[in-house]
Amino acid sequence: MADTVFTRKPISLATPEAVVSSPGEAGTSFTKKPKMGGGKSKKKDIPSGLWCKCPKCKEMVFDKELDDNLKTCPKCQHHFPIGARERIHSLVETCSFEEMDADMRSLDALQFTGVASYVSKLESYQKSTGMKDAVITGIGSIMHHRLALAVMDFSFLGGSMGSVVGEKITRLIEAATNRGLPLILISSSGGARMYEGMLSLMQMAKTSAALAYHARARLPYISVLTHPTMAGVMASYATLGDLIIAEPGALIGFAGARVIKDTTQADLPPGFQTAEFLLDRGLIDAIVPRKEMKARLVFYLDAFLANRRA
Repeated sequence: MADTVFTRKPISLATPEAVVSSPGEAGTSFTKKPKMGGGKSKKKDIPSGLWCKCPKCKEMVFDKELDDNLKTCPKCQHHFPIGARERIHSLVETCSFEEMDADMRSLDALQFTGVASYVSKLESYQKSTGMKDAVITGIGSIMHHRLALAVMDFSFLGGSMGSVVGEKITRLIEAATNRGLPLILISSSGGARMYEGMLSLMQMAKTSAALAYHARARLPYISVLTHPTMAGVMASYATLGDLIIAEPGALIGFAGARVIKDTTQADLPPGFQTAEFLLDRGLIDAIVPRKEMKARLVFYLDAFLANRRA
C-alpha cells in the first residue's frame, strides 16, 4: 500500500479581511432602527352599556351600580331619569300591583299633520318604550297600605297629557274614591299634548273634578313631583295634593324660563324653578330622595290614615 502524502495548503495573505469603515467614509450605509413608541396608540373604546357619565359631577358611574342605587349617582346623589315601571317596582310590594286600563290607546281625533303625523309618533314611542301611553295606573300595596298609584313616564312623548292620560288618571281617582283608598300620583311631564289641542286641555278640568270628589270623601292624596313637572300637569292635579313632595333638583313650573322672562321683562332669580327654591317659598312640602321615597310615603300614609280613623 502506497504511503499517503498530505500536502499543507499555504495560508494566503493577499486578500485581507474587510474592515468596518468609519461613518465618514463614502459608500457606507446604515439601517436605522425603528423608533419605539413613536406611533399613535389606538385608544380603547369603552363598551356601551357599561358606564355612563354623571351630568352633575362628571364622574363615570358603573351602570349596574347606578341601577342598584335606583338611578341615583352614588357620588353626588344626582337623580337620573327613571322609567315608570322601574319606579313602580321600587315602591310597591312584589306581585301586588294590578294595572288598570293597560290597553287604552290614543286616537288621532284632530287628524294632526306636521313633520310627522300623530299616528306615526304614537307608533314610534309605543315601540321604543313598550308602553301604550305616558302613564301607568293601577292598585297596589306599599308595605301595609293598599292604595291607588299612577306613575307618568317622560320618555313617552315627553310625558305629555293627552286624552288617554287624563282618562286613565280620572278612572284611577274614581276607583280610589269608590274603594276608599288613598291616592298617590307621581308626575313627570312637559304639559298638555299639542297633537290633541283643546281635547288635551280639557283633561286638566276632568282630573281636578275627580280629585274634588276624592277630597270630599276625606281620602288622602299625595302628589310626587319629579324632573320635570311642567305646564298643564303642574297647573292641575300635580298641585292639588294634600301633601306635595318632590325629588331633589326637580324642574317644576308652568312655563319655561325664557317665556316668563320675555313676558314679564324682568330678571328672574337663579334656580327659581327648582324643587329647592319652591320648598323655601312654600309651594311644596318636602324634598325626598328617591331611595327614601318608599319609607317616607309609608310614614305619611300612617299619619293621614291614623287621623282619618280618629
